[in-house]
Amino acid sequence: MTLEQFVEEWSRLELSERSASQEHFIDPCHPLDQPTPGTDSAGENYCFEKRVKIVGDASKGSKGDHGFVDVCKRGFFAWEFKQKDKYKSLDDAYRQQTLGSVSKQ
Repeated sequence: MTLEQFVEEWSRLELSERSASQEHFIDPCHPLDQPTPGTDSAGENYCFEKRVKIVGDASKGSKGDHGFVDVCKRGFFAWEFKQKDKYKSLDDAYRQQTLGSVSKQ
């Protein structure tokens, strides 16, 4: 898949966050020659659904003291996917990433 094909394909899909987030992340990794979370076999430093300790109101629906970030590469980035047209802004995604800390659990 080229990056142009990625944009074309994903701009017309209406999948939920749960249905689309992992494939949406993996698709551009290949043409950019970047590793995917599956290359970290233990999931310690790069994985999907990384458990984070919530240190504030991470999102409107958060419950308890732990949550999950869609993709995390420790020391590099966190990625939070949000369903197209479900949110007016990406404020919830930003809160989930900045108000959580990656836990070893």
